[in-house]
Amino acid sequence: MPKINRYVDISTVEREAKKDYIDRHSPFVTAPAEVKAGEIFQVTVKVGEEYTHPDDFDHYIASVSLFNKETLLATTEFKAGMLGGQGAKGHATVTFNVLAQGKSMSLVAHAYCTKHGIWENEAVAVSVVE
Repeated sequence: MPKINRYVDISTVEREAKKDYIDRHSPFVTAPAEVKAGEIFQVTVKVGEEYTHPDDFDHYIASVSLFNKETLLATTEFKAGMLGGQGAKGHATVTFNVLAQGKSMSLVAHAYCTKHGIWENEAVAVSVVE
């Protein structure tokens, strides 16, 4: 099983290089705080907030997956070069359409870097109302 890395509060990290490393690999989930049961809503996952990730042949974001607790909701794969290729940098970003279910949802994304493994965000809570 590959190592799973988690986002660290970068304000506690002293060195800019570590801030860059952590931020550019971490997925950031944007979702509404409240949704209506049975309706489709959008969840956007962006890899890196302040810092961009390389898009080299041997070092790129290969996939982004979205989970509700332990249930896989969606996944997308990227190929090297999707952000411009050798020397290019950018934010791998994907928007998933998700069905609101249960009384609440706990959304967690995984971003897979071909060089540095899987990175996971802190869960994002979504309330589901009738």
